[in-house]
Amino acid sequence: MRIDIISAVPELLESPLNHSILKRAKEKKLIEIQVHSLRDYAINKHGQIDDTQYGGGAGMVLMCEPLSKIIEELKSQREYDEVIYMTPDGVQYKQDMANNLSLKNNLLIICGHYKGIDQRIRDLYVTLEISIGDYVLSGGELAAAIMVDSICRLIPGVLNDETSALTDSFQDHLLAPPLYTRPVSFKNLKVPEILLSGHFAKIEEWRFEQSLERTKTRRPDLIKKLPK
Repeated sequence: MRIDIISAVPELLESPLNHSILKRAKEKKLIEIQVHSLRDYAINKHGQIDDTQYGGGAGMVLMCEPLSKIIEELKSQREYDEVIYMTPDGVQYKQDMANNLSLKNNLLIICGHYKGIDQRIRDLYVTLEISIGDYVLSGGELAAAIMVDSICRLIPGVLNDETSALTDSFQDHLLAPPLYTRPVSFKNLKVPEILLSGHFAKIEEWRFEQSLERTKTRRPDLIKKLPK
């Protein structure tokens, strides 16, 4: 998979995309992530990429010309399955969307900044608008990093144990069960005996029951999505 990200502040993406699981995935050549600075396509020598809003109002808006130039250039090099804009008014990001996007070959992500981007870029190029939650960030970079991480970890070979991603929260509309590791006893709290039994069928049954109970308590809205 290849992911191209357009950003007015590419430095914000350096750490999230170059460490831990994503770093190893890139080293294995399972994914390719390229971050492009919007300022390289500025309209003048001063590096201008934004301007004031028509109609007045606080906050600057990313201009059409720089975004159009870089999008056209990237699209001339490859065909994108989706051109994604990270925005608070987009479709709320869910695990099933991550699953679907992980099957794509090429993704282009546009990070808004300041007040956002000119609507005409959204009308002309964007095929999918995504929000990671009902709140506003200073820009789309952190949202993009979260989405990229959630997508890439699903690609076969990225995780050492490929079954790990299949047991994450939300994969089956349930939250993950409680997790335990060594030591068996810590500050008078002990690991449940069932997990030490070696009886894997009963362990899986216990984990499902715990997931179901945790979901009912913490996210009852998810229970409605379970198959009847």
